[in-house]
Amino acid sequence: QVQLVESGGGLVQAGGSLRLSCAASGRTFSTYYWAWFRQAPGKEREFVALSWSDGNTYYTDSVKGRFTISRDNAKNTVYLQMNSLKPEDTAVYYCAAVSLLGSVVPTTANWYKFWGQGTQVTVSS
Repeated sequence: QVQLVESGGGLVQAGGSLRLSCAASGRTFSTYYWAWFRQAPGKEREFVALSWSDGNTYYTDSVKGRFTISRDNAKNTVYLQMNSLKPEDTAVYYCAAVSLLGSVVPTTANWYKFWGQGTQVTVSS
């Protein structure tokens, strides 16, 4: 049974940092695409960051230069380092994974097969 479990969320002041982790179990995810999404109250789930299986990364414009996605295949874990946090970053953050072929850029939720339960990030002004 595949499980993705996020951790690391919390309350932080604007300008602060948090590091989210997503640990996977049930299979090896080294060849999978990993992503982080977020969902604020009353809004749709939105793409944040993507890590291709070769380690290359892609970010939504609003987090470029502030967030970094990384992966440790040996630990079956993906991370999201969030710096210079802003109140508008407040949301529930979800990790997601999918096995894909080719050089697609999956930035919508419907691409992904496996999801974590989410972790709350709250940034106070």
